[in-house]
Amino acid sequence: MDIPYTVEARPDTGIYNAKVGIWLFLASEVMLFGGLFSAYVLLRVGADQGYWPHGWLDVRLGTANTIILALSAITTLLAWAACKVGHIGKFRFFHACTLILAVCFLGIKSYEYHDKWIHYEIKLNDGTFADGHLVEKSPDFDLAKKTGTFTIHGRIVTDETLLYDLRSQKDIQLKEITINAADIAQMENYGPWHNTYLALYFTMTGLHALHILGGSIVIGYLWGPGRKMWKTDRERFTNRVEVSGLFWHFVDLVWIFLFPILYLT
Repeated sequence: MDIPYTVEARPDTGIYNAKVGIWLFLASEVMLFGGLFSAYVLLRVGADQGYWPHGWLDVRLGTANTIILALSAITTLLAWAACKVGHIGKFRFFHACTLILAVCFLGIKSYEYHDKWIHYEIKLNDGTFADGHLVEKSPDFDLAKKTGTFTIHGRIVTDETLLYDLRSQKDIQLKEITINAADIAQMENYGPWHNTYLALYFTMTGLHALHILGGSIVIGYLWGPGRKMWKTDRERFTNRVEVSGLFWHFVDLVWIFLFPILYLT
């Protein structure tokens, strides 16, 4: 039994079924990310003066990922164009490039997450704050028992607000600091629980990364076992490539909004 409108256009919409479906799905995605962007705006406007982070993310890495996704948008478009003109070899090449670029994006994002995971803010008993990346901790380190030492590469400040706006501070001097557990009143890494900004950062970029991963799985399937349809129904296969490309372009567009609000503002 043939499924209707997998290739030919529907009389009511003028496009085939899969394309109708992906546009409806992307409309729901707009509402999903729109809610998150709205939450970001409202929470930032309502933040206490001096306690909204600036300069916490590496703009160079964000820029690299922006370029990577822009290139992947081009390669996925070229893969679809190759199918339209019947060049399956070029399709495989351009889709392989898309997959490689996706892996690069996720690799950079994983590095950024790890960087936050080993970054600690430590409140000391004397009221000062130590902040930096974990270098090592002694085998007997136990904060509850107040034993051992914790070494970071960072700095100590007397005012916590100095840890928030890094872009306004020039020539920040970092060094290795060893802290006794007995001197620590409280410590926490820069995970999503640390503050509102990081909660939004991990939620929004994490959800975006899941979309990259999901899109990569679909593209990988079309590049691999799904390519068998090319021999039996080329036009339908080409439509599948187009639909996956529409999803990929949406994911790229979301990053175009994520990059400035998280990295540049």
